[in-house]
Amino acid sequence: MESPLLDLARQYYQPEEVALLKTAVEFATRAHEGQLRASGEPYIVHPLGVAHTLAEWKMDIDTVVTGVLHDTVEDTDATVEQIEAIFGTNVAHLVDGVTKVNKARSGMKDIDEYLPTTRDNLSKLLIAVGDDVRVIIIKLADRLHNLHTLEFLSPEKQKKIARESLQVFAPMADRLGMFRVRMQIEDLAFRYDKPDEYRKLNKIMKDRLAKSHRRLLSVQKETEDAMHKAGIEFTMSGRVKSIYSVYKKLRKVGGLDELFDLIALRVIVENKEDCYRVLGVLHSLYQPLLDRIKDYIAVPKPNGYQSLHTTVITPSKQIVEFQIRSRSMHEYAERGLAASFHYNEQKLSKNYERGGASILPAHLSWINELQEVASNLQKGGSVEDLSLDLFADRIFVYSPKGDIYNLPEGSLPLDFAYLVHSDIGQHAYGAIVNGKPQSFDKPLLNGDIVEIVTKKSSQPKASWLKLVKTAHSRAKLKAQLNKLDVS
Repeated sequence: MESPLLDLARQYYQPEEVALLKTAVEFATRAHEGQLRASGEPYIVHPLGVAHTLAEWKMDIDTVVTGVLHDTVEDTDATVEQIEAIFGTNVAHLVDGVTKVNKARSGMKDIDEYLPTTRDNLSKLLIAVGDDVRVIIIKLADRLHNLHTLEFLSPEKQKKIARESLQVFAPMADRLGMFRVRMQIEDLAFRYDKPDEYRKLNKIMKDRLAKSHRRLLSVQKETEDAMHKAGIEFTMSGRVKSIYSVYKKLRKVGGLDELFDLIALRVIVENKEDCYRVLGVLHSLYQPLLDRIKDYIAVPKPNGYQSLHTTVITPSKQIVEFQIRSRSMHEYAERGLAASFHYNEQKLSKNYERGGASILPAHLSWINELQEVASNLQKGGSVEDLSLDLFADRIFVYSPKGDIYNLPEGSLPLDFAYLVHSDIGQHAYGAIVNGKPQSFDKPLLNGDIVEIVTKKSSQPKASWLKLVKTAHSRAKLKAQLNKLDVS
């Protein structure tokens, strides 16, 4: 019987690419012969499942082939050299990257319940990822598939894998704009990390949603009629907040009655202009809550997410949230960075056939900075502040010319200076934020316009180590201080 993976692949890839994938399936099946998973299934079920997910995300064919082969070097007699000879340099490069991540993870310390992750864990993961972000995407597919079979592991392993998923892999998915993947990882892991909380919230939400759904149908019908009348082409569906997202929000706001976005209506239209037309129709029908209108189209979230959000009050006093986006925005919101690797688009890599480093969209340039810092760790560098870089919320700040720079929330003016250029950081003398002088110890805010005043005579000082937050700027500053022999 033909593999479901190959059936799916024929919808997205060229015949010669499907042939390469079939060769990989045959290779991996032979390599894993006789191996079983904890569930008792043949081991090959797992890599085929990972590859199937990668194909659903429409990753490039080399990434899907790597999904099939990702455990062969670690768990069988297969070698990277064999894989390179049969499948090419790029696949071998990716398989090697995934193998290094697995080895790094096996040496990780247990994650503390109250800390985002240990710096040691972060450094190992980042070094292992190397220079190709597709390795992270393959590991997310791998983790997602493993979470579906956690029931077959011991309670201790379930808890450890669940916690690592919540504290490392879900934030990684979020940073890559892969919101659906983040939600899937979170809800699957939360079930095992805090089973009592999960069951309690699941029951409460089911009761609430049953009532909300009935009331929401009349609002949906009314808005659909208004948009048809306005001549707008659209599709509309409901969006339910994930259980783990509700759990996190409740820790901030206290009660479910404070959550207005437990269920929302999502409107998908053809283009950006129609997004704003829909917003106008909604605000002509219902009273908007002004402090809950968010324009992520004009100013996208730092991970690339674009959408219009508005919360309205209906005449019957029902509070309803709407999300409005174009089809391309929705595609990105669902798959994030993975949407950039569609098989028939230009592949996002330098020297692709030679396994070069992935070129990332501007809003994900922070990954390159992290990888640069991670490479320094192999030379005995510091791992300070990596948790800020990876897990803090991101902000956008602007240069006076309008160039956009992406920084972790909490960054200081010198972090901006070193991000623009090491020389600007080295000779920084002062900062002007939104037209006014600002001290180096005051954090930047989202939307700030930042100008760094430089002087040739100005040189870095050891005290500046307290005035930088990001690993990137700290590494650059330390290198400059060492060169100047400043301690």
